[in-house]
Order: sequence, then C-alpha cells, then structure tokens
Amino acid sequence: MDRADALAALNRRMLHAYSARTVSALRQSLPTRLALPYLEPILVLNVAKEVRKDALVIRRAAQAVAAGAAPTGEAVQELFVATKAIDDDFLQGVKDFPVQIRIPYEEIEPVRVSRIRYVLHAAHRILAAWREPVRLRAALRATYGKADLELLLCVILDLYARETRALSRSLRLPAALMPLAARVAHHLSSVMADAGTRLALDVARGVYRR
Repeated sequence: MDRADALAALNRRMLHAYSARTVSALRQSLPTRLALPYLEPILVLNVAKEVRKDALVIRRAAQAVAAGAAPTGEAVQELFVATKAIDDDFLQGVKDFPVQIRIPYEEIEPVRVSRIRYVLHAAHRILAAWREPVRLRAALRATYGKADLELLLCVILDLYARETRALSRSLRLPAALMPLAARVAHHLSSVMADAGTRLALDVARGVYRR
C-alpha cells in the first residue's frame, strides 16, 4: 500500500465510523427510528460515495506532491466535476428504493468545493511531510499539532454533514412518513454535528496517544 492509499484508508475508516455513530444516535429518537429503514440504506451508500470522492482528492494531492507542485484552484474544479460522476453512480444505486432523491447542486456545490479544497490541501501537506520509514501517525504529528488536527477534522466533517443534510432535505419519503420529514432532517443535523465533533476529538487523541 502506497502513502496515498494509506491516507485514503484512514479517511475511509473515519467516515465509516462517522456514519456508524450517526446511525446509532438516530436509533435513539422515535421519528428517525421510524424512518431509519428507509434512511439507513441511503446513508450506507452515501458514505461509500464520499469515500470514493475523498480517495480521488487524495490521489490528486499525491500527484501534485510527486510533481513538486502545489494544489491549484483548477484542480479543485476538475475534482468537483469528477465527483458528479460518482453522484450519478449513487443515484443509479438508489433508483429502486422506496424514496425519491435528487442532488441539489445549487446548495451543495459551494459546500462540496470547500470540502474538496480542505481535503486536497491537507492531504498535500501530510503526503509532502511523509517520508520513509516514518509511519502515517508520525507524519500526521509532523504536519499538525493536536488542536490543529482536531479543528481540521471538525471542519471537514462539518462540510460532509452539511452536504448530507442538504441531501436529506431533498428526500421524498413514503407518504405515511412525510409528516416526519422535517423533524428527521432537523434531528439528523443535530446528530451529525455532535458525532463529528466527538469523532474529530477521538481521532486527534488517537494520533497523539503515546
């Protein structure tokens, strides 16, 4: 496994943990528990598509490091276009679900572009500082202090949550559950905010644990 793959694997584990914590918290509320049989499969596919997107961004950062270049605004826009193809795969995967869903790009685009930028520049910094035989954890420590790493992860996870919440507001649940839709979207927002803050702290602590 090369360095970009290792960083992408860490990101994958973090996003899966974020999704798992979110689903666990949603089970504690009656409105979301009623809607969860419809929401959970979408959340599973959603995290899979976000893992794919971040892997694209991390590989692009690795290419920039190999070329001795800094990430550019052009690269951010190209990556945004590439993520829309992953969205198309996601929509294809949920087309037979008992819900209707669309991707509101008018709301999502600035959020996603910002997240791409954060992940691209962070991955570039980490990969540029990562030299053999140093391990990933040491490279993270060399690049970010504990508080800075926690803040970076909070920002990235918040942007992930903002896009997921926008997506949730576009959902059309079965008619019997539509009266719950607004409450479900509101609760999802609260749950993801709390889960993201706690996960960022846990990851930062793990990196700096002796």
